[in-house]
Amino acid sequence: MKKYFLSIFISLLFFSQTFAKDVSINENIDLEFVCDLEKKIIKNSEYNYQTFLKKDLNEKGLEKFKIFSKKPETLSIKGLSQFLSKSAKLNVKVVNKDVVLFKSIDQENNYSESGIITRKTGELIHEITKNMKSENAEKYISIYSCINHDQKV
Repeated sequence: MKKYFLSIFISLLFFSQTFAKDVSINENIDLEFVCDLEKKIIKNSEYNYQTFLKKDLNEKGLEKFKIFSKKPETLSIKGLSQFLSKSAKLNVKVVNKDVVLFKSIDQENNYSESGIITRKTGELIHEITKNMKSENAEKYISIYSCINHDQKV
C-alpha cells in the first residue's frame, strides 16, 4: 500500500518538474504491455479519494497497451483509453530509460488524461480528470501492474 502512495507521490513530483520541458524524448521504443488492474482511487461527488481494489470493481486490465516513441518528439499511446489513442498531440511527452510520462488535455481544457509507467518495474499510474473548470472536478486514478508482452509466458 505504501508502495503505491510513494509511486503516486513520486509521479506527481515528476510531473511538476517536467512541465518546464514538455517534450523530452531520449529513446526510441516500441513496446507492448499486458497490464493487470490492481486498484482505483476515485474522487467525485460520491467518493472522496476512496480506494477500490480490483475485486471490488467490474473492470478488466489492459490486454494491449502500446507505447511507441521516436526521437526527438514522437510519442504514441494506444490501448489505455480512446482519448489517448486518438490524441494526435500529447501536451507532455517524456521518454527516458526509466519512465514514460504523458499527458493530454482536450481543446476546452476541461478534461485531461495523464500517465506514467516505470519501465523497470512495470507500474503504471493512469489519471483521468473530468470537469476541470468546475468546483466539482472528478479524478479517477488507476494503478496497474504491467509486464512487457515479449516477457509473457
